[in-house]
This record gives sequence, C-alpha cells and structure tokens, in this order.
Amino acid sequence: MKNNSLLFVLVFTSFFSFSQTYEFETTIDLEATDVISQGSTGTCWSFSASSFLESEVMRLTGKQIDLSEMYTVRHTYSKKAWNYVMRQGKIQFSQGGLGHDVINSVSEYGVVPNDVYSGLKEGEKRHNHSKMADSLKTILKAYLDDSKTYASDWKNDIEQTLDYYLGDDVKSFMFEGERYTPQSFLKMTKLNPKDYITITSFTHEPFYTNFVLNIPDNFSNGDFYNVTLDDMVTVANHALKSGYTIELDCDVSEKTFSSKHGLAIVPATDNANALLNVSPEKDITADYRQQEFENFNTTDDHLMHITGMLKDQKGTTYYKVKNSWGKNGLRNDGYIYMSEAYFRLKTISIMIHKDALPNAIKTKLVLN
Repeated sequence: MKNNSLLFVLVFTSFFSFSQTYEFETTIDLEATDVISQGSTGTCWSFSASSFLESEVMRLTGKQIDLSEMYTVRHTYSKKAWNYVMRQGKIQFSQGGLGHDVINSVSEYGVVPNDVYSGLKEGEKRHNHSKMADSLKTILKAYLDDSKTYASDWKNDIEQTLDYYLGDDVKSFMFEGERYTPQSFLKMTKLNPKDYITITSFTHEPFYTNFVLNIPDNFSNGDFYNVTLDDMVTVANHALKSGYTIELDCDVSEKTFSSKHGLAIVPATDNANALLNVSPEKDITADYRQQEFENFNTTDDHLMHITGMLKDQKGTTYYKVKNSWGKNGLRNDGYIYMSEAYFRLKTISIMIHKDALPNAIKTKLVLN
C-alpha cells in the first residue's frame, strides 16, 4: 500500500510539473503606442515599422506622436506600380512590403501625423484595401497588355486612384500650433532614416556581409546584413536591454502562433495543449532554420514590433511583440509573447537603430 501511494504521488507530481499554465514576468518593457488594427489590408509592414518609429520618436524626443501608416502606404504604392511596369509585370504586385520600404518612404517623402492623413474616407473606421488593390492592378494590367493603345497616362491614373481611396497627398499641415511640411516634420521628430539597418541570418550567404534577400515582398531590393543565428539573437537582446525597440519580419503560419492565446512557441513534440501549458521546445539550429526557409515552411508572412522581454516560471525567454490585429478579444491586449525558440526559427529579419548593435558585432559589419 505504501509503495502504491508513493507511486501515485510521484506520478501526480510529475504530471503537475509538466502541466503548468504559463506565468510571465516582464523583464523589459519599452515605450510604445497603443495596439491598433491594420484592418482588411496587407500593410502590416507599414503598421509595424510606423509603430517602431513612434517608439524611436519617444526615445529621441519624449514626444508621443501617432504617425500615419497610410501616408507611407500611398507613396510606396506609387513605387511598386513603377517597379511593376518597368519589369513588365514579371514580379509580384501586392499589398505586401517590408520595413525598409517605410524607411525609404520616410527618407524621400517625410512623415505626417495620423490625424493629418488617416487614409480613411469620411465615416470610415476600418481600413479595407481590396477594392483599391483591384483597381490598381486593373490599370497596370491594361497598360501592360497594350501600352500603345492605353488611352491615358497610367502613372496619372495610379495617382488618381490612390487619391480617391486614401486621400490627396499632403503638402503642409498644422501640428501643435506650428505649420510643417512632411520633411520639416521629420526633422522635428529627430528620426534619421540613415540610422536604421536590417539584420538577418541565413547560411546561403557569407556571414558579416550584406546582400539582397530574395523574398517576394522585397520588391525594392533592400539590403540585409547577414550574421550568425546566435549573433542575431544577441543583437535583439542587446538592443532591448539598451532601450531600443525592434521591427520584426517573421512567419506566423505555425499552429503554435496564436493571437487568441497571445503566444508563439515551437514545442518539441506535437502537443495539443502546448498553448495552454508550459512545454519543452525544439533546439533551433542554423541548419534547421535554413531548411525551413528553403522548403517555404518559413516565409515573410507578417511584420510586427518587439517592445520588450519576459520570462516564464521556468526561466525561458520570450519577446513582447506588438501586433497590428487590434486587441478586442485577444489575450495580452493584442501583444504576442514569442519564445526565443520561435524567434530563432521563424524570424526573417529585424530592423534596428544602428547604435543598438553590440560593439563586437558592429566591428564585424561594414555599415553603409
């Protein structure tokens, strides 16, 4: 009887120890604006990078400014359309993009507050770009099908379509009693587009060099700095510990990425309760990461904004990731707690301020 009782205690204790619900302790929590929704659009790239820049403005000036995502989207669509036509339709034309597209737009066109350029018509409360995207594609297809008989100027037709759906371009505006242009407003925010770099980690290119990563949404042929997987994690951790937030491009197609549960993990085994109870995770190697990228299990589905770090009761590190799917009905008020294992496996790239690089890694890179 004693032996049976002891066995029951051991089994119960073992079961309980592996069935603990998640308990998180925040270790780093950097300033960020409120979680908002990108609506029915594929513009997470602008929402994530705009949120990242809003945190940068807070870090640089102490001001909390809601930047316009759609001002950037509008100008980036013009660039996409030109690129699509000049490549004779042999590339993707979609709502997607990457963080550096926002930086490119900021550099050329400046920034404006969201209340100056919301991208919403009067009475609208939610972004929906399906009709606009279809209209833009129709114009581009008609021109490419027969440019000689196209009845008008396709570039002007694109601009008029963007004006109709998103609003006319902004030349000047008032903010806190002063008049600004988008470029003078950029100067006021103290943002310098040249200060931001994109870091990645893939084995098909030499480490500590920069290269154009061939993924569908990199229509602008942006450069990525390639570092080892361990160094990419080191860069992220050092940036957050030094007070810098991070823009994140990653894959969110896994069943264990859940906005409902506010969690992203890589369980070691197929575990139906992994999103509810703390579970061991896979050891993510550079080779496994590369394999998942090359077989398209890891793609550039979604961009978000890392604003802090946490740990669970077992000491596992997580990143506090601000999403752009709103927060109604979602755990963690729309944030995702992403384990380091998920970050290592599913991150395509991170964008940071170059001063957030650890010195030991900065010396290995030749920054432009």
